[in-house]
Amino acid sequence: PCYSRRLYVASGILSAGLRGDRRPTLSVSAVQGCEPPHAPDVMNRDIHTQPLTKDSFAPFGEILDASGRPDRMINAGMCGRHHDQATLDFGHDGQAGISIFDARPRSFPYTLDLLERHPEGSQAFLPLTGHPFLVIVAPDDNGTPGTPLAFITHPYQGVNFRRGTWHGVLTPLAEPGLFAVVDRIGTTTNLDEYPLDPPYVING
Repeated sequence: PCYSRRLYVASGILSAGLRGDRRPTLSVSAVQGCEPPHAPDVMNRDIHTQPLTKDSFAPFGEILDASGRPDRMINAGMCGRHHDQATLDFGHDGQAGISIFDARPRSFPYTLDLLERHPEGSQAFLPLTGHPFLVIVAPDDNGTPGTPLAFITHPYQGVNFRRGTWHGVLTPLAEPGLFAVVDRIGTTTNLDEYPLDPPYVING
């Protein structure tokens, strides 16, 4: 095939917003030196990212960080508490679990060939280092993922994916890829995977 789907990543701060258009724009582009005259648009689109704020991320979940004023001061005024930043959802027969993930770092261009979702519970990723990481999400389109969005976090930011949100796998960009993960512990698989063929290519 002469065409690939290419997704351009936004670099910036999740909570403060990212530069660029709020609306993605599509344009036809040929790759690999080939341009079939009747290729469908869906196979040759460039996707430009939009600014991301807590409001724009709301359809997918919450951004976790210590930006802005603390909600309250605790520990005799020595600690600011940024309170209750995410809605955790583990279903009626699940329970909260805290795990440590150690993921291998990725680099750009990054081939996005798989999205996944957890239909029975939310999933939060909190980095244990100050390194930014790649966040990929996609809206649901009648049970399958729609067009993905990609962002690079600001140092020390985490995210919480709402139950059933299509997202990419954990994608650190530097070593060590250590994360605390808060998600559902239960007896079911709680995982849907969706291969992407052809894949997207994400450029940083």
